[in-house]
Amino acid sequence: MKFRVLASAALVAFVAGPAFAQNAGLRAVSGEINLSAGFTPDPYRVSVTAGGSVDGARLPGSCTGRISDAPDFEVTYSAGSLPLVFRTVSSEDTTLIINGPSGDWSCDDDSYGDGDAEVRFNRPQSGTYDVWVGTFGGGTASATLLITETP
Repeated sequence: MKFRVLASAALVAFVAGPAFAQNAGLRAVSGEINLSAGFTPDPYRVSVTAGGSVDGARLPGSCTGRISDAPDFEVTYSAGSLPLVFRTVSSEDTTLIINGPSGDWSCDDDSYGDGDAEVRFNRPQSGTYDVWVGTFGGGTASATLLITETP
């Protein structure tokens, strides 16, 4: 009887799976960088492939878009007094999902205009920012991730 209960619990845990498919512990697909306040070049540019099979709406907050399991890019940042801003530029409608140093999720779709996204940290914390660039309509798309301290 005890074995059946344990087996049933294991099956339920396996079928239910994790609450969030995003794994900030995975290696970022397009690389990583260490930046300190006042970094150059500003903006720092990274080419990424936006999109994936995971629905960003499963995350806390108002996240949208289709993203991959692993982050697209990872920024380890030493903060100063400047804001830290992430933007996307693409011919497709892109979204941004960022897991910041505190573990909080920040999301955006279209704040940078013309279907591009922007997430701004006015008082950024030092630490790791895992960045996912999503596509609003599904599929994948070429995109550029811009990291800047310029508003």
